[in-house]
Amino acid sequence: MRHARVEGYDLIGDVHGCGATLAVLLERLGYHQRDGVYRHPRRKAIFVGDLIDRGPRIRLAVRIARRMVEDGQAHVVLGNHEINALTYTLKAPPELGREWLRPHTPRHNRIIKETLEQYHDHPQEWDDTLAWFRDIPLFLEFDDFRVVHACWDQTLITQLRRQYPDGRIDTDFLYRASTPGSDEFRILERLTRGGSINLPEGVVIHSGDGFTRRSFRTHFWARCPSTWGDVVFQPDNLPNGLERQPLSDRERAKLSYYAPDERPLFIGHYWCEGVPALPAPNIACLDYSAVKYGRLVAYRYSFEPQLDADRFVWVPVPRDAAARPEPREIDFD
Repeated sequence: MRHARVEGYDLIGDVHGCGATLAVLLERLGYHQRDGVYRHPRRKAIFVGDLIDRGPRIRLAVRIARRMVEDGQAHVVLGNHEINALTYTLKAPPELGREWLRPHTPRHNRIIKETLEQYHDHPQEWDDTLAWFRDIPLFLEFDDFRVVHACWDQTLITQLRRQYPDGRIDTDFLYRASTPGSDEFRILERLTRGGSINLPEGVVIHSGDGFTRRSFRTHFWARCPSTWGDVVFQPDNLPNGLERQPLSDRERAKLSYYAPDERPLFIGHYWCEGVPALPAPNIACLDYSAVKYGRLVAYRYSFEPQLDADRFVWVPVPRDAAARPEPREIDFD
């Protein structure tokens, strides 16, 4: 994909329904609303996915991003939470033996609860939003840089492109992806959720987001990893000294790898904490736990060959919901 008369792109991390904070971040980046759309005279925005779930202003977050994308002021890629919404609302084929493609378990219900509540009185808007999600690609590849929600795995992206050259999947793909072990399952899992390694039997992580996990997320830029600690990438520590656990040959074979000579890559997904930093010289993670009262983060990319941590821009998210900044002059309802 080539650029059309822009000086650069502002890559924006997982919003998760912090719509008012998103408006503040855009204004800090020099975007101003005109005719209901945030615009910049010389730049465009790119959202790395996970616009929905958990936050207090989900409809606003989606409306801001969607208006920008449809007006040509921004791009967006699918996050796992948009995929969750699509599969949660799709009836499953009879052979799966369940009603919905994404089962309505207590855990899945909890994840999407705020989204469904905020759209409850706006059913047509929710249907329109789901239709828009179906038109969002899984990845973006420009001449100078790449964007994916969780993990750039070149082998899987090449495989995906054979049938979906622009990364825009369809309902048939989602049906096929509901079968663990299928090619579609592996593609969707890796690109929108990243890699993971199962914990030993009986060992769990009580995560900061309130869930109990039996696996941990792995990153994909360690050249020759030898232990679990070399690839763990999440705010929760591994219990019981498991950082020293050697990687098995099977675990190592399943890891993705993004080499340092690849073009810059922008991701979200991983619930980072603290002051934004580059996990690798050519990789910027933009998810800094905004909805957990962290930071809503952007990276101001101007085609520099070497990424620079000084180009991160962020807005802290107030802990008191009543203190959350309100967007100015947004024609929302």
